[in-house]
Amino acid sequence: MAGDIILVAVTKFADPDQIRSLIDLGHRDFGENRVQSLIQHAAMAEEYLARLRVVPSAVRADLAGGRLLSAVRSGQAVSPAASTAGAGFAGAALRWHLIGHLQRNKARKAMEFVRLVHSVDSLRLAEELQLLANRREEPVDVLLQVNCSGEESKFGCPVPAAQPLAEQIDTMTNVRVRGLMTMAPLSDDPESARPIFRRCREIFDEMRIGGIGGGHFNILSMGMSQDFEVAIEEGANVVRVGSAIFGEPRSGDPASPEDDGGGGAGAL
Repeated sequence: MAGDIILVAVTKFADPDQIRSLIDLGHRDFGENRVQSLIQHAAMAEEYLARLRVVPSAVRADLAGGRLLSAVRSGQAVSPAASTAGAGFAGAALRWHLIGHLQRNKARKAMEFVRLVHSVDSLRLAEELQLLANRREEPVDVLLQVNCSGEESKFGCPVPAAQPLAEQIDTMTNVRVRGLMTMAPLSDDPESARPIFRRCREIFDEMRIGGIGGGHFNILSMGMSQDFEVAIEEGANVVRVGSAIFGEPRSGDPASPEDDGGGGAGAL
């Protein structure tokens, strides 16, 4: 990732027009907590992108991520009026990230659409992904989710188990460990997340120095709407942002306090 920060736009509470607006702007990284929602949004987005590919583009896609990150930092939510249909770069493929807990019985459907699974936290899940990847004859990229906060309500492997689990997954031929993901406790004070993010960065550095993942081990996914700036300061190069882009959930939406990250119990 070479120092770039990837903003994953979490579409859990986004409406189709908002997703299309980001596509128009050239944004390509999208995330979902639930497999079924990811499949639905991915199908809609791919259909829209296919239509855009026949429209000439004048906007450079590599500017879109920085422009969106600047807008999020300034507190601007995305609306359909934020872009002009067809104005964005339509040539690049969308990249869908599964950021919520993945049940093994839903792994097959997920792999049809997902570029990166952020939430591998057990050997059994990794083995299931390996089996599916072998059948597809195509490797799957994953992040190891580590519960650096120690909260019982959070998914993720315990810190002491992270290194042994990463080493086991690293022996698999078609599962590539690309890095780590963690979530901080929900708080109105972003600074409270700093020790959690710092600990995850330390574990990440230890694994990288130890040779886990080889040259592919280069992704540190930390930070959501309320704390992504602190996460970036602590070394994150992937942030998962939902409500700061699309606005707060509308009345009637099944909101949860983890609408950006999807790492709590019940995420699927």
